Amino acid sequence: MARNRTVGILGGMGPEATLELFRQIIALTPARKDQDHLHIVIDSNPLIPDRTAAILEEDESPLPMMIKGARVLEQAGADFLVIPCNTAHHWLSYLRKAVSIPIIDMISETATAVASCNPPIKAVGLLATMGTVNCGLYQQALGDHDVSLLVSADQEQARIMDAITHIKAGDHSLKGTVMAVAQHLIDQGASGIISGCTELSLVVKEAALSCPLFDPLSILARRAVEWAKENSAQSQCLRY
Repeated sequence: MARNRTVGILGGMGPEATLELFRQIIALTPARKDQDHLHIVIDSNPLIPDRTAAILEEDESPLPMMIKGARVLEQAGADFLVIPCNTAHHWLSYLRKAVSIPIIDMISETATAVASCNPPIKAVGLLATMGTVNCGLYQQALGDHDVSLLVSADQEQARIMDAITHIKAGDHSLKGTVMAVAQHLIDQGASGIISGCTELSLVVKEAALSCPLFDPLSILARRAVEWAKENSAQSQCLRY
């Protein structure tokens, strides 16, 4: 039998989201004993500069430290990488050039999940950082599938950013604020919601919404397990 591939998690953006991805990968892996689980290597570096500040304010770029972490994971034996941070995907093309192993595109995978929904979704609402919204990651990915994207007005976007800051500090008390903004997007015509920040994945649950929830962190976890368990004869299809 072909061995499972080793998963490399480029994490720390933030640490709790990294932990949640690890937890979900474990939960999604069919296993009866320790040895049935996947080999996972994690580089969780919270010193990586803020992604949104780099995009909006031209602060220090996170790319050099992200490249360093990606190469550490590659050298540690990772067969492919996953990044539990939506905004970090702004630098995905540069990261791919810096390593020789594939990197799953969480944004593209989420857009595909939205486009595959039945009945079809014509418009989806996005909850995300200002960095993710402004650099157009989801606008482009969903546009490729002819799905419209609804984003919050400035005042509500500020509330989402405040909630994300609190969640990063371990405070989930603003969950109600996040759900209220999500409901407003639904009222505006969204027939699905993307929790497009991995911190929001910790508090936004589908059961509390009146429409489908697309959680990029959960989608990434499922794809990581699928990639890890693909047989070696199919390995070339994993390289972008």
